Amino acid sequence: MANVVKLICYPVKGCAGTSMSEALMTPAGLAHDRSFMVISEDGVFRTQRRHPRLALIQPTVSADGTRLTLEWADTTDSLGAVRLAVTTSAPRRDVDLFGTTFQGIDQGDDVAAWLSEVLGTPSRLVRVPPEHDRIADGLIPGPSGYADSSAVHLLSRASLTLLNQRMAERGAPPLSMNRFRPNIVIDIPDGHNPDSGGDWAALPHAEDRARHITIGSAELGYAKLAVRCAVTLVAQEVGARQGPEPLRTLAGYRRAASGGVVFGTKFSVMTPGTLSVGDEVTVKEWGDAEL
Repeated sequence: MANVVKLICYPVKGCAGTSMSEALMTPAGLAHDRSFMVISEDGVFRTQRRHPRLALIQPTVSADGTRLTLEWADTTDSLGAVRLAVTTSAPRRDVDLFGTTFQGIDQGDDVAAWLSEVLGTPSRLVRVPPEHDRIADGLIPGPSGYADSSAVHLLSRASLTLLNQRMAERGAPPLSMNRFRPNIVIDIPDGHNPDSGGDWAALPHAEDRARHITIGSAELGYAKLAVRCAVTLVAQEVGARQGPEPLRTLAGYRRAASGGVVFGTKFSVMTPGTLSVGDEVTVKEWGDAEL
């Protein structure tokens, strides 16, 4: 058994997430997830890999997607917030995401000026166009907005617990779940004893073997394992890199045969629907772990 314990949407790629009690799962992931992206003046996407201060920008998007607020979360600076009416009718422009060209709708000079001040470098904000037709690869491909790859990232608390135990053996402090920026966090149901059997989510990395799952009225299909990068080195609460963990520890036991270290699982949306915190996660098909 497994239940959803957290749902997190990241409206602006690379910026802080928003926790929700319920959400709509669209064909391209949670509604509004990674539907906006910060770019350089020449259209290259900005990321916490080079701009960790993105983590301190807290986006809030209206349910219908027509209003967006970006608020600076560091109270030591008086950068405030910027509010904008989202446009989908402005001219499209080329944007670069990992060397692939897509289209974006520029959201104007006011938000560009605010982002440029926050990040200390000229920046602009774009939105995914309604005609965006990107298909992310994987065992089961699927639509995706401006996410790194597949639309949905799922991770279990059991996997994080094991990682923190292994880091403790090296004298490293534990990390919170937000280092990994998942959309869906799962755990065993409240009150269940993990030693009683039957609770697959109590097993670290059991999500790696799930090939077809249902949550609420949504169905997800396995795409790939989540390869981890330097974003996991950024402490989300302060917007700065803090040491070699978790990549140093993960390299010791989660190195993929294809290269890189993996932690968490990426899914494509097979059937859109609604889901909520507390919903049961049902695995309809299992497969072999790829690690």
